[in-house]
Amino acid sequence: MPSWTKSYIRFVDGLNRRIGRFAMYGIFALVGVLLWSSISKTFFDPSLWTLEIAQFLMVAYYIIGGPYSIQLGSNVRMDLFYGNWSDRKKACYDAVTVLMLIFFLGVLLYGGLSSMAYSFGYFGKEPIGFLFGLVIGTEELGHLERSPTAWRPYLWPIKLVMCIGFFMMLLQVSSELIKDIAKIRGEEI
Repeated sequence: MPSWTKSYIRFVDGLNRRIGRFAMYGIFALVGVLLWSSISKTFFDPSLWTLEIAQFLMVAYYIIGGPYSIQLGSNVRMDLFYGNWSDRKKACYDAVTVLMLIFFLGVLLYGGLSSMAYSFGYFGKEPIGFLFGLVIGTEELGHLERSPTAWRPYLWPIKLVMCIGFFMMLLQVSSELIKDIAKIRGEEI
């Protein structure tokens, strides 16, 4: 394998390892919010924000921690046949399924970017161009989307977290694809 692929794998794996290890502690924030929700409903006036914050934290925990889970190989698999295969056969199977996952994640990322553009007040047909225009300063924000609940938080932060998570997952599965190709070729990475 070329040296740039090894550098890419080290960079992506290191980035997702650090972010994943940090995201693991998000469960404590989720527990804290749910604990406060229980206490406030029992002893005080119920808090309006706790359910939605708990949902947002769970989405962030799941999506940001996903690439680290893929890296560790702790994702769910059907081991009925897979567990008995050789490492090379597993790598061949994983390489094919990772290609399908890359397509699926690409669709999710495009949908997430479209939804995020909508949450920034864009209703046209070119959401990627709009988001790029926001970054470089040629576009302006429209009416920001809010949740239809009583608390009414802005939705763009969680949509941004989802897009970042989908992108990180794409990076991680491309790293896994390179590792699988190396195993198929009998090379060490």
